[in-house]
Amino acid sequence: MDGAVKVVRQFNRTVTQRVGALNDEYLARNRPLGASRVLWEIGPGGCDARSLRARLDLDSGYLSRLLRSLEREGLVETEPDESDKRARIVRLTKLGRTERGVLDRQSDDLARSLLAPLSANQRARLVGAMEVVERLLTASLVTIDIENPRSEAARQCIASYFAELNDRFENGFDPGRSISADAEELTEPAGVLLIARLRGGPVGCGALKLHGRGPAEIKRMWIDFRARGLGVGRRILGELEQHARQRRVRVLRLETNRSLVEAQNLYRSAGFVEVERFNDEPYAHHWFEKNLGRVVGPVGSAEAMALGAAVTSSDSP
Repeated sequence: MDGAVKVVRQFNRTVTQRVGALNDEYLARNRPLGASRVLWEIGPGGCDARSLRARLDLDSGYLSRLLRSLEREGLVETEPDESDKRARIVRLTKLGRTERGVLDRQSDDLARSLLAPLSANQRARLVGAMEVVERLLTASLVTIDIENPRSEAARQCIASYFAELNDRFENGFDPGRSISADAEELTEPAGVLLIARLRGGPVGCGALKLHGRGPAEIKRMWIDFRARGLGVGRRILGELEQHARQRRVRVLRLETNRSLVEAQNLYRSAGFVEVERFNDEPYAHHWFEKNLGRVVGPVGSAEAMALGAAVTSSDSP
């Protein structure tokens, strides 16, 4: 790990120097990089300050100072959100839209200056490496936390989950026919719902539904198409497994529909083995099981070995 940390720090130093992030006047526009990035991120249509802060992962006080500096330049204006008086909408002025265009052109010129000294082969290698780095850095921005299943983010994810299953299943999907997983069943201690977020927005979910010492279920596994390929599904599955271990679950069981090939591949690669049918889920065609071995938790070993639960799951993409 120490060697990797050294490489990351060297990479950061090289990049910040090469792109001019160390200069107080980024791209010779009389303002630092942070202010120019905020100006660009607001976009032609404007946005609310809360989502802007989430997307850029900025402290609210620092963002306010940047916005005030841009207001003094006459580049942005803020106003209360008519639908939510607690929120502020930030918009570019006419001068701000012109300045954003200048930033776009000069950013293109900077990118060309990075590539120009290199051979064609070097350019291809650099661009390919940048794509990989950008993808992996985006993956590192994803956070996964326990969520109230009644929250707006949870409802949004579960509605998207239902909609996608309805599109992908041969005969559609009716949640009323499937094994239940309502808000009460996904609230501790009955269960746990995890929500994955990227730049403040929900991009995935997964739930653990418990039944005391009896079988339990993993439900509501779904990843937004924008976050696929980032390993979010594997992370959610891994964290659900850890929650199961902490609750003294010894066996994980999952069921899935035949149309969800990627889900089947995920389960197999995560150590699940296909087994015989173990429930009456009408949308399932494949059933998987994973033995967690010894459990962990604040109980003695004899009691821990005596406590087992099975976890079943209907996974979405």
